[in-house]
Amino acid sequence: MTRSAPALRLAEPAGRGTLLAAVLASGMVFLDSTVVNVALPRLGADLGATVADLQWTINGYLLVLAAFVLLGGALGDRFGRRRIFLLGVVSFSVASVACGLAQGTGWLIVARFLQGAGGALLTPGSLSVLQASFHPDDRGKAIGAWSGLAGVSTALGPLIGGWLIDSLSWRWIFFINLPVAVLVILAALRWVPESRDENVSRAGGRGAGHRRFDVTGAVLGALALGGVTYALIDAPVRGFASWAILGSVLVGVLAAGAFVVVERRRGDAAMLPTGLFHSRLFSALNVFTVVVYAALGGFTFFLAVYLQNVVGWSALLTGLSTLPLTVLLLVGSPKAGALSQRIGPRLPLTVGPVVAAVGLLLLRPVGPGASYWTDVLPGVTLFGAGLTLVVAPLTASVLAAVADRYAGVASGFNNAAARAGGLLAVAALPLLVGLRGTGYDQRAELTTAYRGALLWCAALLLAGAALAALLVHRPPTAKEGPPLNTQR
Repeated sequence: MTRSAPALRLAEPAGRGTLLAAVLASGMVFLDSTVVNVALPRLGADLGATVADLQWTINGYLLVLAAFVLLGGALGDRFGRRRIFLLGVVSFSVASVACGLAQGTGWLIVARFLQGAGGALLTPGSLSVLQASFHPDDRGKAIGAWSGLAGVSTALGPLIGGWLIDSLSWRWIFFINLPVAVLVILAALRWVPESRDENVSRAGGRGAGHRRFDVTGAVLGALALGGVTYALIDAPVRGFASWAILGSVLVGVLAAGAFVVVERRRGDAAMLPTGLFHSRLFSALNVFTVVVYAALGGFTFFLAVYLQNVVGWSALLTGLSTLPLTVLLLVGSPKAGALSQRIGPRLPLTVGPVVAAVGLLLLRPVGPGASYWTDVLPGVTLFGAGLTLVVAPLTASVLAAVADRYAGVASGFNNAAARAGGLLAVAALPLLVGLRGTGYDQRAELTTAYRGALLWCAALLLAGAALAALLVHRPPTAKEGPPLNTQR
């Protein structure tokens, strides 16, 4: 069902080069999802930011990434996965330069929106390239290695960011993307094969095999996420009963409903064929993704600011505090992926969030004068161990739950679910724990908010564990399958 048959092997230079390009590219996106958190205190002081400004600095990126990552996957399936992947890399690197040059919060937030657009093109492309290009015998290993190494980039972000912030400036956390992007482009041009879904790219195709460019679905998805996010962030400033907040909630709800209606009517021509959700496993795994990544997003948002503004650590030491995450993901993710292949994903996806939740509860009492070895390390290690059990099995199970020809759409939606989880957590948690204005710079107010936020995050993880225990099972053997004709 793809123009180039999956035949790459990990033992061959082309296979390793393709994996390298995918890991480095997705690593840029995942790194920028976390590295900015470490910079928030310095960035806020330099640009005179409020809590809402800091939230939009994070969520401007996550909003566009979550809303349009589906479109990025569909574009790759239709016009060529490598082509759209490279377009995303170039767009992302240009927007990164704009972020580094920002002279105010408005400029920075707009540049982060543009950065998210580039990420929406390259993120699903990095995974769908692996799914479409590798031999079936090596596909699971390649995806497991991608999950682990890309997850390492997420955890490594605070460490790299802390060093750059202390040594140079917060602006260099964006400039560092340029050399990485050059390596990705060179590797992709040299080794990554082009592939596309012939059912959607066939010239002159019609009927079930013909998929149109679903601009309406992409816009409605963006409006749904944007309306809810705006309301959550700006409600403390404007008031819950203001017309702006009520209007944004209404826009978000109506857009979400319209998105579902439009995608159902388009059937297999939709950007997100709703027939995918006939698989209970696919649906459950994506709800699980939202819940777990909401906990991760909320935790990383609060921890970096808290360790610097309350505990008194430097940006570098704050980044070093999460080093166990890097080590555990690097060493453990391939093993977790292999374990999931043998026993199925239910046990790892149930136990992992519980272990991570215990880690968060251990981190709640941390305060001024805290010791890294006795107060921070145990909680971070448990959180990392739990996350390691989740990342690779979750990614592989999502792709295995649908037919191979929907690799781009499935990976795009799962990435959207992950970003949406982090987006909603960063938007909602400050509201839930009463953090507003310049409260992030007030020790007492931030301490109360931090401890409340970690309770919410632990509860989300436990909810994810319960969901996995009840609804997750071993995926069926991957197959091409017919078009999902769900038009009614």
